Amino acid sequence: MRHLLTVGPLPWKALGVTPGDWPDCEIHEAYSETDALRRLRTRAFDVVITHPLTSAEQDMPLVREAREQQPGIRPIMIVPELTPAEVIDALRSDVYACFTMPVTPVELSDAITNALNADHWTNGIQVLSALPDWIALRVVSRRTTADRLTRFMTELVPEVSADDRFALMTAFREVLLNAMEHGAGFDPDKVVEVAAVRTKRTIVYYFKDPGPGFNPKATASVATEADPIGHMAEREAKGQRPGGFGLLLTSKLVDEVHFNEFGNEVFLVKYLE
Repeated sequence: MRHLLTVGPLPWKALGVTPGDWPDCEIHEAYSETDALRRLRTRAFDVVITHPLTSAEQDMPLVREAREQQPGIRPIMIVPELTPAEVIDALRSDVYACFTMPVTPVELSDAITNALNADHWTNGIQVLSALPDWIALRVVSRRTTADRLTRFMTELVPEVSADDRFALMTAFREVLLNAMEHGAGFDPDKVVEVAAVRTKRTIVYYFKDPGPGFNPKATASVATEADPIGHMAEREAKGQRPGGFGLLLTSKLVDEVHFNEFGNEVFLVKYLE
């Protein structure tokens, strides 16, 4: 049996999430932050969720205390709004995921499910340098890390329209997973370098993986817009799964995609209207 602690009775119906989604999880409701801290000192919890009406400034002391009392606990923050500085603070403090209201029910449900099931997730995101307009990170090559970082990056572009934000984050996650899979082999001992830069007219994402790279101009063994399935026979003969669909999708979701000479560094560029 897993245990989830909420600060105050969460308005599950308003959030669009059903607690019955986790039948093997016992949900505990703290009356206040003080009560939550008391409970954290007396029993083990897998996940703690902050109340949607409290601010990040109010939540962070609870998060830090929870992580100090129980290093393996996965904090999920739900707040009315977040500043870039608060997102960076949450990253540095090993918050598992953070959301601003209104919350997308599917994303919240998935985050809770993933948090309940997460193992070996701590220290997955190392903040090397962080300013609101320029963040440099080193991330462990795990799918869980990719999902967590994508969620944080989503909160860093709140002014982008919902459709553009979805497209941008889909491209971000796809390239990050590609770097982790093909460049690092999903080896948790290997890391991918990630940077996010914001200018007046653009959002730029940078990725560098530890692999040998590939030739991004080679089309014989990857999917292309002209021939998305022609490469499959060649890759199957080599014992490889179909490839290139992610990069093909990415090229449609952002304005520019640039590779370095060796194919192990990528820039994504999205223009702001």
